[in-house]
Amino acid sequence: MIGLLCFVLAILASPFKSKLRLEAENAVLRHQLIVLKRRLHGRVRLTNNDRWFFIQLYRWFPSILKVLTIIRPETLVRWHRAGFRCYWRWKSRPQGGRPQIDTGLRVLIRRMSVENPLWGAPRIHGELLKLGFEVAQSSVAKYMVKRRGPPSQGWRTFLRNHAPDIAAMDLFVVPTIGFDLLYAFVIVRLDRRDLVWINVTANPTAEWVARQITEAFPWDEAPRHLIRDRDRIYGSVVTRRLRAMGIRDKPTAPASPWQNGFAERLIGSIRRECVDHIIVLGEMHLRQILQSYARYYNDIRTNRSLDKDARQVTEAFPWEGAPRYMIRDRDRIYGTVVTRRLRAMGIRDKPTAPASPWQNGFAERLIGSIRRECLDHIIVLGEEHPRRILKNYAAYYNGIRTHRSLDKDAPISRPVQRTGVISSRAILGGLHHHYARV
Repeated sequence: MIGLLCFVLAILASPFKSKLRLEAENAVLRHQLIVLKRRLHGRVRLTNNDRWFFIQLYRWFPSILKVLTIIRPETLVRWHRAGFRCYWRWKSRPQGGRPQIDTGLRVLIRRMSVENPLWGAPRIHGELLKLGFEVAQSSVAKYMVKRRGPPSQGWRTFLRNHAPDIAAMDLFVVPTIGFDLLYAFVIVRLDRRDLVWINVTANPTAEWVARQITEAFPWDEAPRHLIRDRDRIYGSVVTRRLRAMGIRDKPTAPASPWQNGFAERLIGSIRRECVDHIIVLGEMHLRQILQSYARYYNDIRTNRSLDKDARQVTEAFPWEGAPRYMIRDRDRIYGTVVTRRLRAMGIRDKPTAPASPWQNGFAERLIGSIRRECLDHIIVLGEEHPRRILKNYAAYYNGIRTHRSLDKDAPISRPVQRTGVISSRAILGGLHHHYARV
């Protein structure tokens, strides 16, 4: 920098010097460089200021390439081009534009897309808006997990949606204070691990087991499938009773207790948490202890598979408030009984034109959503199974699911949450999730 300043001052003073004097000074300076170059071995070490000095002189006077001695002309040209690139890189740097997406938000978008394979960018964008994130839908689509094939649920989700119609039963032995053996019989539902039935006997028979099954399941609450092992006590009397109750018998493979894992896990919990710490005095004593444990197990004890929740859950779906008009198609099932009921309730019947489902577009779109987001991923086991599934979907659809036509809000408006830790809750066995701040 000092050298360049001296050079500028010399240029300003040059008009006042004679031409012979300038040539003499140049000759002396050039000879001094030759002398110094003789004493220097190897390459000359230059600083950035030296390079900048030569580059500026080259920009003003390109003819100095002819008189350079300590560096090669190609080197000076390379320095100039490198400086040109750096200058335009700095000049073209971004001056703003779209703000960067936070790392935590990108992780949340990927988590939502992984946990909900049936959700697209609009659905995830709606959930993020309810969680207080201001982000564009295109950014959500950019950071979603890319899938090769069509979206599909996992086995865990599939099994959770079918577990309410499956139960399991098993027997286990408990010794008494007099070294006698008592047999405890348990039945557990796979949905929320409800301990449906527990009883004790000293002489188990097939007739006794069949009677326990009848008492455990009223005729309108029997499961569709019942898992058991191949113990000889389950004879023809038990299989006939199951068939009469509309329950499909599902015995496990020989020597495969892991196939009845829910019942085996329940028996293990009963042993570890109750029976192993008690000296049983008799049949009545053990029955009283196990019934007390069953109440604790169902109502109070939390379960890791239920997200640290207890088993008893109550739900209500109030339906009130009649509309003024009712749109329907011309299916024959809507007979005079339906039309009279609508008239009595003050509802005007509005049937669509023949073969015109588009006139009932809202209902058709809803049915399509139910199929794509729920029923297409479930094997229906009976009438009670889809009724329960659809009730759960209705609660999710009304209170949680966001809609593009409602500006990414739910039918029952959800407040925007901006503070707290984000947590998720599985819905329909994990087909969908509810995200909220706690």
